[in-house]
Order: sequence, then C-alpha cells, then structure tokens
Amino acid sequence: MKRLLSGIKPSGDLNIGGYGGALRQYVKLQHEYDSYFFVPDLHAVTVYQDPKELYQRSRDIAALYIASGIDPDKATIFLQSQVPEHTQLGWLLETQAHFGELKRMTQFKEKSAGQDTVSSALFTYPVLMAADVLLYQATHVPVGDDQKQHLELTRDVAERFNNRYGRTFTMPEPIIQDIGSRIMGLDDPSKKMSKSNPNRNSCVHMMDTPEDIRKKFSKAVTDSDGQVRYDWEQKAAVSNLIEIYSVFSEEEIPVIEKRYEGQGYGTFKKELAEVVIDKLQPIQEKFRRIVNSSELDLILSDGAKRASEIAGTTLLAAKKAMGFVTF
Repeated sequence: MKRLLSGIKPSGDLNIGGYGGALRQYVKLQHEYDSYFFVPDLHAVTVYQDPKELYQRSRDIAALYIASGIDPDKATIFLQSQVPEHTQLGWLLETQAHFGELKRMTQFKEKSAGQDTVSSALFTYPVLMAADVLLYQATHVPVGDDQKQHLELTRDVAERFNNRYGRTFTMPEPIIQDIGSRIMGLDDPSKKMSKSNPNRNSCVHMMDTPEDIRKKFSKAVTDSDGQVRYDWEQKAAVSNLIEIYSVFSEEEIPVIEKRYEGQGYGTFKKELAEVVIDKLQPIQEKFRRIVNSSELDLILSDGAKRASEIAGTTLLAAKKAMGFVTF
C-alpha cells in the first residue's frame, strides 16, 4: 500500500487555512494510503516557544486531527519528539545536505530577514523535515506551494544517499490539491491567512465562536464588481471566499457561482459564514471532549510505538549502509 506522511506544526492557533490545506485532505487520504500524521513539535522550537504553550498546542493539534475525522485505528497519530529516530536520522542526513542548498531555502530567508540572531536549527530544520519523510519510506507527501522546495530537498538528499551508500530510501512524490491548498487573508488576498497578521479579522481560527466567524466574514474585503465569480487574476478577494465556501461545503465552484449569480456579496458572505460554522461546530465539540483526556494520551502513546517500529527499521538500515556498528 502507498504510504503518506504529513503534519501541522504546533506554533500557533490553527486557522481555517490549516483545515483547507491539511486537515480536510488528511481525512480523505487516510482511506487511500497507509497514513502517518504527526505533530512536528521539534520544528516548532526553531524559534522560541513558551513551554506551557508548546505543550498545550501540541495536544491541540493532535486533538484537531481526531476531531476533524482522522481515525486513530486507521492512521497513525503521534508526536515527533516521542520518536527519537527523527533526530537521529536528521543528523545522518545533515552529512548529505549542502550548505548552499539550505541557504537558498525561501522560508529561512523570510524568517531570518532583519533578525539580529537566528538559531542554527532554523537553518538546518529542512534536513530534519527530510528525515521525517524518509524515516517512514513515504511514497507520497501532501504539500502546499510553500513546502514544494522542502520536498525537493528531501528528494535530493535521498537520491544522494542512495547513490553513495546503496538504495535505502524511497523517493517521495508530492500530492498537490487544487482547491484549498492556500487560503488567503480575509483582509488581503495576496497574503496567506496567518496567525501573525495583527488584524484579527484577517483570519478565522478553528475554535472561533459563531459570532466571531460571522463578524470576520462580514468584514472580508471584496471588490466593487458585485459578482460572485471565480477569477483569481481579476477578482482575487472574491475568489478566495468562493474557495473557502467550496472547501467547507464540499460543493464545486461552478455550483456556488450559479447559486449566487446576481445576488451581490451581502447574502453570499452571510451564507458563507454559516457554511463554515456548520462544519466547525461538531469539530469544536469533539475537540473539547478529547483534548485533555486520557484517551488522547493513549492514542499518542500507541501512535509513537507504531511509528517507532517503522522508523527504527529505516534508521538501522541507514546506519548499516553508512558503516556504523550495529547490534
């Protein structure tokens, strides 16, 4: 069976961009792949995280996986830091990655710009990301536009290792979805929806109240055209809202365009808010029930054990290939 690995970093409150770009996709893909969904908490600490917040957000992400519909009996759910093979393989793969490759990583350049000091982990974490994927011999990895470069590095490192030491790693292929992979800000459709935006109305969080959701969509920018039409070049703001509608209603974009033809933006935005609320409310209810429960502890503990069995086999093969003494 084809194998898939992906995860959402616990570095902030998850917004609906994370649902459209990841969670919604995970729920569907778990039926098609041997799936491993992890919480990359080690990646989160490339920049400072308050320990209490990191602890809670790591649980939050894992709980949202389950609340959104990922079945822990079907897919493996675990915390990255609970499977030590990730960091061990990460170090071995650092011997295969080149300084110039890491220096060219777009996210490193963006996050380090204007900073007086930058942790070395921020520079090298794409190699740990490569280890995350290669440990499980993943055949496929869901990626958004901002992660394509990292998967390319993963493939380069894997090919370099295989050529030097013999075939050890599977070459992963990307899964790129057309709709929902990059939900943009409600205040600026040229920028990805982000928790770091100081305008709190730019972003709808997974745990927002119905009142907040309605308010945020009512304030969402549109244009003066008045037509609910999907056209990213000419109508980016409206196209972003239509795409959100499609993600949360599971309806095709032409169906949505037809429904609101000639109605203007007022009705469309009000009903969009209700579509999002209807999808989020059962997720929120299940999240609250499970997030601080012993049930979640057991799921994560079991997931780490299952993950470690696969990861350990790959790590041993890599160490043997490189000439390390193993027993």
